[in-house]
Amino acid sequence: LQWLDGAGVPSMLIGGVAASVLGQPRLTQDIDVMAVAPESAWAGLVEAGARHGIAPRITGAVEFAVRSRVLLMRHQASGIDIDVILGSLSFEEAAVGRSQRHALGGLMLRLPRVEDLLVMKAVAGRPKDIQDMEGLLAANPDLDVAFVRRWVREFATAMSMPSLLDELEKVLARTR
Repeated sequence: LQWLDGAGVPSMLIGGVAASVLGQPRLTQDIDVMAVAPESAWAGLVEAGARHGIAPRITGAVEFAVRSRVLLMRHQASGIDIDVILGSLSFEEAAVGRSQRHALGGLMLRLPRVEDLLVMKAVAGRPKDIQDMEGLLAANPDLDVAFVRRWVREFATAMSMPSLLDELEKVLARTR
């Protein structure tokens, strides 16, 4: 995240890495980052990445990001893919603002609060996200479930996907 910090872009690790640190370890082959930056800064993020050995992994990466809000990058030396999710929703901006620093392997990394990561995992809803939710709930029994329910309900309504909230309730019932 140093390259994003250096570019003055608030960011945090999310995805499998964050779920492994905050919940239960699992294998992941990429790094997912949420960053909050205006579209006008995205080309600058690519330039800043180059100074750290991080390059786009597709031609037209910024144009792809305009369509998808994901900047597809790769750390050249390791070959590790980095997906930079370009947050713009109020929830995403607030989640990055609430992120916390964690020491990991001699590095200081910004990770989301467990509740925020749970909301993101519930919205994504893939089988590995459901598994991550179970691990996060098992490792963090005192988290604010009402906060998670409220935000998942908001997303379920906005996306016309009531199944998001139903799936959250199923996971809560299995893990509580």
